[in-house]
Amino acid sequence: MSIGETLAAARQRAGLSVGQVSETTRIRGAVIRAIERDDFSLSGGDFYARGHIRAIAQTVGAEAAPLVQQYDDAHGGAPQPTSAVEAFEPETPIKMGERKRPNWAAAMAVALIVVVAFAAVKLITGSGGGSGNPQQARPSRSAAAPARTTSPTPSPTKSSGPVAMAPGEVSVRLSAVESTWVSVHNDAGDQLFEGLISADDVKSWSAKKKLKLILGNAGGVRLRVNGKDVGKPGSEGDVMRLSFGPGDPTAA
Repeated sequence: MSIGETLAAARQRAGLSVGQVSETTRIRGAVIRAIERDDFSLSGGDFYARGHIRAIAQTVGAEAAPLVQQYDDAHGGAPQPTSAVEAFEPETPIKMGERKRPNWAAAMAVALIVVVAFAAVKLITGSGGGSGNPQQARPSRSAAAPARTTSPTPSPTKSSGPVAMAPGEVSVRLSAVESTWVSVHNDAGDQLFEGLISADDVKSWSAKKKLKLILGNAGGVRLRVNGKDVGKPGSEGDVMRLSFGPGDPTAA
């Protein structure tokens, strides 16, 4: 009898199904059925085929050794034992190179490059940091005040003096008590001004029909509308939208 026939007959005598043998041996049922047909192509090679034969034979109560010997006779014999020397001998001899001394010159060159690079970075960052000093780039108000008073003949600007208002026009004069963001548009939607007005600065605008103002700090300015002093339109920190036309000023 062949190996497969022997294993199949032994399994049937033991009253076991292929599934039960598979569960015991952890071998897939398809592989067991193939072996019972003497087909070892699914076993994964001679090594695994011998192991499958032993495991199945022990489970179904058959002699494993004669079946393994029968497999070896049919497939070129059992593998020859390999000595420990042959197993651990490399195929290509490894040449032990001469122990090299450390290259101190290369190491010193690398260290010198690192030191030079670090010094260059410090030099660049040091020169750049000085330019960002706020005391140097931005003079204080106390230092800037004498510059205005020492001017021998200050020429009046359009924003510092009263606006010559034509009949039917509206004019607004803004005196900043504190720094305040201001936006001014006329009735046509044209932007007349937008920006931050510093304390003590004075700005004036005029239009034919209407002036619309947005104040970021309504308590930080005083307004004169059409020649009339309306004072501070709001409290400190209030954001207000105002609209003025000819005649009495009206809050939008």
